[in-house]
Amino acid sequence: MSFESLLEPLCSVAREAGSAILKIYATDFDVRHKADRSPVTDADLQAERIIVAALSELTPEIPIVSEEAASESETPSIGDLFWLVDPLDGTREFVRRSGEFTVNIALVQQRRPALGLIYAPALGRLYAGSDSFGSFLESDGQRRRIECRRPSPEGLAVVTSRSHQDPASWGVLLGARSVASRLTAGSSLKFGLVASGEVDAYPRTGRTWEWDTAAGHAIVAAAGGRVTCADGAELHYGKPNFVNAAFVARGLID
Repeated sequence: MSFESLLEPLCSVAREAGSAILKIYATDFDVRHKADRSPVTDADLQAERIIVAALSELTPEIPIVSEEAASESETPSIGDLFWLVDPLDGTREFVRRSGEFTVNIALVQQRRPALGLIYAPALGRLYAGSDSFGSFLESDGQRRRIECRRPSPEGLAVVTSRSHQDPASWGVLLGARSVASRLTAGSSLKFGLVASGEVDAYPRTGRTWEWDTAAGHAIVAAAGGRVTCADGAELHYGKPNFVNAAFVARGLID
């Protein structure tokens, strides 16, 4: 299968899900909570239905693991090739109306993400990446290639989550590198900032799920970077519980 041939259909799917999300975003939507106390809205559920239906038609032979279904213990048997979907990453940002929420779609092959797409509908920003075509950012109707950068000798520019910050533990992930500057961003946009060379690293020690990271991982890797655990090994996918260890998405850091 040519993964590159999936790119444009996936962009259309993400935009359709994003449009449905924005319609609900413009209303006084209800917020409910799952068993783990994380928020969920009708936007999460509607976007998931759109994406799962489209992927099932596009690649009926490939199983789909999606966040909201997984939260209800509805996960298919997976093999070497499967989809990972977070229909609305950053639901807390959605509830806060910050605009920093995304649609995440990734294709995993042999435990690593082979293709990933992140779409931020409120910002009009779409990132995509694959080994076969590199990574790009689409914004304001323009599509341009993006690449990770080498850090300044003065130190790293780091992006972190607003709600999950633990600077004391960053040394485990960043080594002896000093942090020269820090900014915050919501959802998977942090991976996009690393892939586009706007920052050098995104360290994360709080719990994440595979559908939170797979799309961003693919985009960073295709842009020349890496996503690694504390021991330096690449983050991998298809784990029994889909829970990630602490990781850092890094640009061209030696």
